Order: sequence, then structure tokens, then C-alpha cells
Amino acid sequence: MTNTHVIRNYPRRLAALLAIPAAMLAQAPAQPGSQATTVIRAAMLLDGKGVRIANAAIVVRGDRIADVLVGDAAKNAAKPGNLVIDLGAATLMPGLIDSHIHANSYFNAAGRIHGRNDGDTPAMTAMGIAANMRRMLLSGVTTAQSMGASEDATYRTAVANGSIEGPRLLTSLNPISDERLSPDSMRAIVRQRKADGADIIKIFASKSIREGGTTTMSVEQMNAVCGEAKAQGLRSLVHAHSAESMERAVNAGCTQIEHGIFVTPEVLKLMAQKGTYFDPQCGLIFRNYLENRTKYEGSGNFNEEGFASMQKAIPEAARIIGEAHGTPGLKVVWGTDAVAGAHGRETDDLICRVREGNIPAMSAIMSATSVGAEAMGLGKEIGTIAKGYRADLIAVAGDPSQRIEHLRDVVFVMSAGRVARLDAPATAVRR
Repeated sequence: MTNTHVIRNYPRRLAALLAIPAAMLAQAPAQPGSQATTVIRAAMLLDGKGVRIANAAIVVRGDRIADVLVGDAAKNAAKPGNLVIDLGAATLMPGLIDSHIHANSYFNAAGRIHGRNDGDTPAMTAMGIAANMRRMLLSGVTTAQSMGASEDATYRTAVANGSIEGPRLLTSLNPISDERLSPDSMRAIVRQRKADGADIIKIFASKSIREGGTTTMSVEQMNAVCGEAKAQGLRSLVHAHSAESMERAVNAGCTQIEHGIFVTPEVLKLMAQKGTYFDPQCGLIFRNYLENRTKYEGSGNFNEEGFASMQKAIPEAARIIGEAHGTPGLKVVWGTDAVAGAHGRETDDLICRVREGNIPAMSAIMSATSVGAEAMGLGKEIGTIAKGYRADLIAVAGDPSQRIEHLRDVVFVMSAGRVARLDAPATAVRR
């Protein structure tokens, strides 16, 4: 008889009735760097790079994947003292990587989009943002890029030190959006952002889709921002809707382009040639605004014209997803632009890509795992299930490479080796 502990998967309808004892989860790695060993088994594994493996086991030690086992090795992976998480018929895959969120966007106590002087106290704001972070993590997003606000740095630290639950956070801090600034002023802002701890530089090269998406930044300004970002060792993300603004961003050597609702086939090909990552959104962002219209209406450019523009953009966005994935060599990542009302629902955008953009489910999954990690410069750390990678893992009740909707059925989340979600009663069996 060994002292191996087993957590077996049960029907999800029972999960709501049975809480996981704290003592059971305490046996999983409590802190990144801990050397406790966990063995996770599942009927299917998606490695993040397009490979499906049946009946695999992942060995996690501390915050890293120590091994990936198949066949008899998977069956016999557990050793005395290990915690074994048996997920049964579920599918294991890398944690999802959302390349574009807004962590600080939430609905205030009055049921409206949060803004300055809206009556919410600092504590209420902190709780609203922390709730966003937790929703994302429990829905399977283990890394997110917030684009951006100065307070993101606080939440990045809070997640990293375990003060709050949430995805690993990267941030641009405040974006560069004032088209009146000189190129030299923009270079200075880039240097200041780096000094303040930004992971990435964000620049607005066009207006919002609600204002027509027209170009705002000159060639000289784009060259200044993206050139200085590169000189400082930082990536650059560009908000751009018009084909002109996208072309300027590509030629300026910017790392990644967001949105691109008016992109042309010529610009898609140019992006592929230059190695520029593309982050178009499907239906979630527009539908979320429309579903929550009364909570946004009257704030900034959220007016009749703006909502009409977003309604019109929904079919165009899906068409662009298909064209982007059909452009040879173009690297398409997954970013939802999640704002208040959308946190925790991010996978709806991946479902939209497959069902409305008509791309293969595996391509959508890779955009949210290995390709997203590569775009962030973390391709050897996250986004793939392989020995030595960080133990950012999720499981869903079915195979999303066969039916993408299974991404909504998250049953397990591990972030940096720590169990954040397990939808099964924690039955410990002594062997």
C-alpha cells in the first residue's frame, strides 16, 4: 500500500454539490518553485502545436512540466507520495493566452462602465478588477496581455506574488494615442514606459471603429514609436483599423497589429512577408458591447453611430478571420479585447473564429497557445505542453479540436503548477 493520492473525475453535475477540501489541494504545489510532484492523466492531450495524443500523463514538479508520458509509461507514472489528478475523459491542453484584454474595465456599482469619479471607491475598483482576473483564470486563460492602464502593474504584481487569482499578466501601461505629439516626444514616452515597467508599447495608429477607424499617426510617428521600442528591447502593439494605418505599422517594424477591420489582401500579404503578427477579433467584442448597450451608452463614442458601426462590423470581422488564416505565412494570434462584460467569456471569440470565420478548430487553438506565446517572446516558456515548459495547463470536458465549443467546458486549471480549478470531488484513495 502506497501513500499516492488520487483525485478521480466525476460527472460535472456533482461538482457543484461537493467542495474540494483545502487539505487536498494543499498537496498540490503551493508556491512556484516547490518540488512537490503531481501527475495529471486525461484521455486526450493537445500539445499546443497541432498534435493530439491519446491517454497521456503529465508529470509536474514545482511550476514546471517535468515529463510528458504516453502508453504504459503514462499508466505507471505515479510514484509513492505523488498527487494524481485523474481527469478521465477530459482533454488536457496548454493554458490559453489572450493577447489583448483590458483588466481595469468593469461595471461599477451603478451598473455602468467604470470611469473616473463614478462613485466607486478605490476598494470597489480593486475588487472589480480582481473579479475580472479570477473569471479569466477559471475560464482557462492563464496568460493575458492588458492594453492598457497604469494600474495594470499593480495587478501584474498581485498575481505574481499570489495575492489575487488571475492569469499571468503583461501590460503596456498607458498607450500612446495623442497624434499631436512629435516623433521625439513619442520616443521619450517609450523610454519612460520602459522605466515604469511596461512589458510592451501600445500605440493608436487609427481611430476607433466607432469613429470610422481612419488613420491618425504619420509615417514618421510610427517609425519613431516602433523604432524606439525595438531599440529598448520592447515589443510594439498597434491599434489599427484602416489599411493605411496597418501598412504604416508593418513598414515601421511594429511587432503586432490589433483589430484591422478594414484590412486588405495586400496588407495581409505584406504582414506575412514582414513577419508581423496579426490579432483580429471575431464577434465577442462587438456582441458584448451590443448586449450591454445600456451600460456603455453615453460614454465617449458609445453613441447611436458607434453602435451601428459595431453591428455592421460583426460579419466583416468573421470574414477577416478567414482571410487572415488563409494568407500563407501570416501569424495570427488570439486576442479578444475583453472589456467589462466579456471577462470569463473569452473563448466565445475562438468559437466564433471556427463557426463564423470557417477556420479549422486546431488552428484556432494554436493561435491561443503556441503562436500567442511566440508573439509574446515566451515561446520556450508557455503555450506548449513539453518537458521544461511552465505548468500552465487546462482541461475541458471533450476534445475542442473536434468540437470547438468544448472550450466552454473547463473542468481543470493549473497555473504555474498551482491548481486553481478542479471540477471533481476530491476523493483521496490510499493505495
